[in-house]
Amino acid sequence: MAYMAASSAVSNLAQLAADAISEKLGTDIVALDMTEQLLLSEVFLIATAATDRQAEAIADGVFEALAKIGEKPIRKEGKGQWILLDYSDLVVHIQTQELRNFYMLDRLWNDCPRLPLVIQEAR
Repeated sequence: MAYMAASSAVSNLAQLAADAISEKLGTDIVALDMTEQLLLSEVFLIATAATDRQAEAIADGVFEALAKIGEKPIRKEGKGQWILLDYSDLVVHIQTQELRNFYMLDRLWNDCPRLPLVIQEAR
Protein backbone atom coordinates (compact mmCIF):
# COMPACT_ATOMS: atom_id res chain seq x y z
CA MET A 1 0.00 0.00 0.00
CA ALA A 2 1.34 3.43 -0.93
CA TYR A 3 2.12 5.90 1.80
CA MET A 4 -0.49 8.66 2.09
CA ALA A 5 0.93 11.71 3.81
CA ALA A 6 -1.17 14.04 5.89
CA SER A 7 -3.08 16.49 3.73
CA SER A 8 -1.71 19.98 3.26
CA ALA A 9 -4.83 21.42 4.90
CA VAL A 10 -4.19 19.41 8.09
CA SER A 11 -0.45 20.17 7.95
CA ASN A 12 -1.28 23.88 7.73
CA LEU A 13 -3.69 23.55 10.64
CA ALA A 14 -0.97 21.82 12.68
CA GLN A 15 1.45 24.66 11.88
CA LEU A 16 -1.11 27.25 12.99
CA ALA A 17 -1.67 25.35 16.24
CA ALA A 18 2.11 25.04 16.72
CA ASP A 19 2.43 28.81 16.29
CA ALA A 20 -0.22 29.33 18.98
CA ILE A 21 1.59 26.90 21.30
CA SER A 22 4.89 28.69 20.77
CA GLU A 23 3.27 32.06 21.51
CA LYS A 24 2.22 30.68 24.91
CA LEU A 25 5.80 29.42 25.48
CA GLY A 26 5.01 25.74 24.96
CA THR A 27 8.10 23.66 24.23
CA ASP A 28 9.21 20.47 22.49
CA ILE A 29 6.49 20.78 19.84
CA VAL A 30 6.25 17.70 17.61
CA ALA A 31 3.82 16.89 14.79
CA LEU A 32 3.41 13.20 13.96
CA ASP A 33 1.87 12.05 10.68
CA MET A 34 -0.58 9.34 11.75
CA THR A 35 -1.99 8.50 8.32
CA GLU A 36 -0.26 5.10 8.13
CA GLN A 37 -1.72 4.02 11.47
CA LEU A 38 -5.29 3.84 10.16
CA LEU A 39 -6.45 6.06 12.99
CA LEU A 40 -9.22 8.56 12.65
CA SER A 41 -6.77 11.48 12.84
CA GLU A 42 -4.10 12.48 10.35
CA VAL A 43 -1.82 14.41 12.72
CA PHE A 44 -0.97 14.31 16.42
CA LEU A 45 0.57 17.56 17.64
CA ILE A 46 2.32 17.14 20.99
CA ALA A 47 3.68 19.94 23.17
CA THR A 48 5.03 20.43 26.67
CA ALA A 49 3.85 22.96 29.24
CA ALA A 50 5.85 23.89 32.33
CA THR A 51 2.80 23.95 34.62
CA ASP A 52 -0.90 23.05 34.72
CA ARG A 53 -1.76 26.72 34.40
CA GLN A 54 0.44 27.10 31.33
CA ALA A 55 -1.16 23.99 29.78
CA GLU A 56 -4.56 25.66 30.15
CA ALA A 57 -3.22 28.90 28.60
CA ILE A 58 -1.73 26.97 25.68
CA ALA A 59 -5.02 25.12 25.09
CA ASP A 60 -6.89 28.44 25.16
CA GLY A 61 -4.37 29.90 22.71
CA VAL A 62 -4.78 27.01 20.27
CA PHE A 63 -8.57 27.18 20.59
CA GLU A 64 -8.58 30.94 19.87
CA ALA A 65 -6.13 30.73 16.95
CA LEU A 66 -8.05 27.97 15.20
CA ALA A 67 -11.43 29.54 15.98
CA LYS A 68 -10.30 32.60 14.00
CA ILE A 69 -10.27 30.46 10.86
CA GLY A 70 -13.54 28.72 11.70
CA GLU A 71 -12.12 25.55 13.27
CA LYS A 72 -13.71 24.31 16.47
CA PRO A 73 -12.71 21.15 18.33
CA ILE A 74 -15.06 18.19 18.33
CA ARG A 75 -14.14 17.78 21.97
CA LYS A 76 -11.74 18.92 24.64
CA GLU A 77 -10.63 16.43 27.27
CA GLY A 78 -8.63 16.80 30.44
CA LYS A 79 -7.31 19.82 32.21
CA GLY A 80 -4.07 20.82 33.81
CA GLN A 81 -1.44 18.15 33.26
CA TRP A 82 -2.83 16.74 29.98
CA ILE A 83 -5.24 18.54 27.70
CA LEU A 84 -6.42 17.04 24.44
CA LEU A 85 -8.07 19.15 21.73
CA ASP A 86 -9.67 16.98 19.04
CA TYR A 87 -10.16 18.68 15.68
CA SER A 88 -10.92 15.36 13.96
CA ASP A 89 -7.97 15.21 11.54
CA LEU A 90 -5.71 17.05 14.03
CA VAL A 91 -5.42 16.07 17.68
CA VAL A 92 -3.44 18.40 19.94
CA HIS A 93 -1.90 16.93 23.12
CA ILE A 94 -0.60 19.42 25.69
CA GLN A 95 1.21 17.76 28.58
CA THR A 96 3.32 18.80 31.52
CA GLN A 97 6.90 17.52 31.38
CA GLU A 98 6.15 14.88 34.02
CA LEU A 99 3.31 13.33 32.02
CA ARG A 100 5.15 13.69 28.73
CA ASN A 101 8.08 11.76 30.20
CA PHE A 102 5.74 9.13 31.66
CA TYR A 103 3.51 8.46 28.64
CA MET A 104 6.16 9.15 25.96
CA LEU A 105 3.69 9.56 23.10
CA ASP A 106 6.61 10.48 20.82
CA ARG A 107 8.19 7.07 21.47
CA LEU A 108 4.89 5.21 21.36
CA TRP A 109 4.38 6.50 17.82
CA ASN A 110 8.09 6.71 16.86
CA ASP A 111 7.48 4.80 13.63
CA CYS A 112 5.28 7.66 12.38
CA PRO A 113 6.97 10.32 10.26
CA ARG A 114 7.38 13.75 11.80
CA LEU A 115 5.91 16.68 9.95
CA PRO A 116 8.23 19.63 9.56
CA LEU A 117 7.17 22.63 11.63
CA VAL A 118 8.58 26.13 11.62
CA ILE A 119 8.69 27.17 15.26
CA GLN A 120 9.08 30.89 15.86
CA GLU A 121 10.65 32.10 19.06
CA ALA A 122 8.06 33.76 21.27
CA ARG A 123 8.52 37.51 21.50
